[in-house]
Amino acid sequence: MRIAIRADAAVALGSGHVMRCLALANGLQARGAQLTFLCAALTPSLEQLIHAHGHKILRLPAGPELATEASWPLQAQRADAQACLQALGGSPAWDWLVVDHYGLGPPWETALRAAAQRRLAIDDLARAHDCDVLLDVNHFEDAQARYQGRVPAAAVVLTGPRHALLRPEFENHRRNVQPRSGPVRRLLVLLGGMDADNVTGRAVEAIGRLPQARDIDVDVVIGAAHPARAQLESLASTRPRLHLHVQSNEIAALCARADLAIGAGGGATWERCCLGLPTLALCLAPNQREVLAAGARAGFLYVPDGESIDADTLAAHLQALVNNSGLRGLLSRTGMALVDGQGVSRMADLMLRQAVTVRPATASDSAALWAWRNAPRVRMASRDHNPIGADSHHAWFTRTLAAPDRFLLVGERSGQPIGVVRFDLDAQAGTEVSIYLVPEDHARGSGSALLAAAEAWLAREHPQASALVAHVMGDNTASHQLFERAGYARATTCYSKELPTWNPQTASA
Repeated sequence: MRIAIRADAAVALGSGHVMRCLALANGLQARGAQLTFLCAALTPSLEQLIHAHGHKILRLPAGPELATEASWPLQAQRADAQACLQALGGSPAWDWLVVDHYGLGPPWETALRAAAQRRLAIDDLARAHDCDVLLDVNHFEDAQARYQGRVPAAAVVLTGPRHALLRPEFENHRRNVQPRSGPVRRLLVLLGGMDADNVTGRAVEAIGRLPQARDIDVDVVIGAAHPARAQLESLASTRPRLHLHVQSNEIAALCARADLAIGAGGGATWERCCLGLPTLALCLAPNQREVLAAGARAGFLYVPDGESIDADTLAAHLQALVNNSGLRGLLSRTGMALVDGQGVSRMADLMLRQAVTVRPATASDSAALWAWRNAPRVRMASRDHNPIGADSHHAWFTRTLAAPDRFLLVGERSGQPIGVVRFDLDAQAGTEVSIYLVPEDHARGSGSALLAAAEAWLAREHPQASALVAHVMGDNTASHQLFERAGYARATTCYSKELPTWNPQTASA
């Protein structure tokens, strides 16, 4: 599966768009996809990070310098679309195109239909999109309604923090953290990789004004391009309990061990919620204001009133949180209930499913199915482990194609076969489903994607098949997990035993 991602990062833009796309890219890569980033603006550190994860980058001409949330003029969007089409090859050879960019909208997305079969738009602002799937991970009471009439009627709209695109280390650390309680001994300052206005410096100053400051360890995280990096490094050298982390890849660990955070209202909000880290959340961009207000109402963020974020104001709010362990515990529990860290898996699996299609097998598939069915891996998962002869297979295949109550489907991704599904209709016992992957397909999640596509085909073509059953060998762990993930309920347990050959001389022993 080939996937392209269009996102930018710079001091004015921040790094959030690229970072969440990188998390999604890594999840897709783990499932066998090949990822390419299309970037007109990218900091050197992020460029190195993308390459370090094994993804390709195609550079584009620079776009207009506008406010971070402003849509680019139509001419600029068309120019960028043309550059992307040229970079991608112009033909619809890409399975997915992901766009996470405030400057690009429907004109750009419509033009890129020529390059990709499906388009995923990631948004925060309830803008209009011409896409197949829309993702907005923010928490709003009317999340779905925000996009009503702003995306095609057939588009899938996914909303809410359960889809937050977090790196796997957050889910891993989540297993070992508990909702926060007790005193604040460690404080985390994380205000974005860029922080053009150096709010980080004001936060550090505010912490220093706390009566408990000498007893609190403070972790401060900044990006390599932070405008006040030198001043913060100098300050950290004089304060032994102030720990500066530049371009850190240990954010999850820092969140897990902190008792309280000062953070921005961007994508890192969901990282902190996932690990139950109560946060004094600051609005550093206009698009964060509505998200923060909704978070405060829902009880997973502490958000100061007003626009001021000077050191005195920060110190007062920080002191209020330090003194109120009950409030911090509530914020922690509410955040953890909202974000489970599995958003990347959900999105990657959905994209994988939508990229898989099924078609009825034809006579020309006979030889391929015979070879796949005789592969050792497939035989060992079948009821009959023995190789099947060519004549036996040909006779079975011919009967199967002619049978009115049996349907043999071939699953494909990017025009390449990935597996086979067979349905045997039975009105009384339920329609039996059998499935196997071709030996060459090792992409994680292919079985689930193939099964989902086949079920959708059956529901569409034969709606009378209302119940499905699957018979799985007892030691076939992968198939048991596949059907359980797909919502099948285990109804019975079958035991088997092979008896030794009867010998009358020993029968009475």
